[in-house]
Amino acid sequence: MPMNDHDLVLYMKPTCPFCVKVLNFMKERGIVLQQRNISVDAEAAEALVRVGGKRQVPCLFIDGEPLYESSDIIAWLDQNA
Repeated sequence: MPMNDHDLVLYMKPTCPFCVKVLNFMKERGIVLQQRNISVDAEAAEALVRVGGKRQVPCLFIDGEPLYESSDIIAWLDQNA
């Protein structure tokens, strides 16, 4: 299923090296997603913990389901872009 058929939100922090890895991949591939920076957005941080159960970034929400780990996120984006 193409990425456009999914509701995608990337929860991240700009100081997180794993987030930077995902963001660099997205930039290289021209992938643009809604992003929520949990270091400045308290509501996003709260939602991340409420839905995912932990405050770990990067986290890509795919249709409301959390996907953690930068390598897994990159693999999903690569397969679905």
